Amino acid sequence: MELSISDDKTKELLTEVMIELLRTKRDLIRDILMEALEEVGLANAIAEGRTNEFVSEEEVFTLLERAAE
Repeated sequence: MELSISDDKTKELLTEVMIELLRTKRDLIRDILMEALEEVGLANAIAEGRTNEFVSEEEVFTLLERAAE
């Protein structure tokens, strides 16, 4: 016996799962996104520092905090 689900039903189910995750794991998702933004910010700062003056860690975190607001 083979089970198949239409693309529309799959999309609907995935949407429901994402909504449930956002409702129940809000803090975890926020932490993951903040960590990812910090990594991107640090990578950009490193890349900029290689061609210009180095950017201090404090400046990077200040910019990240402003962006998160």
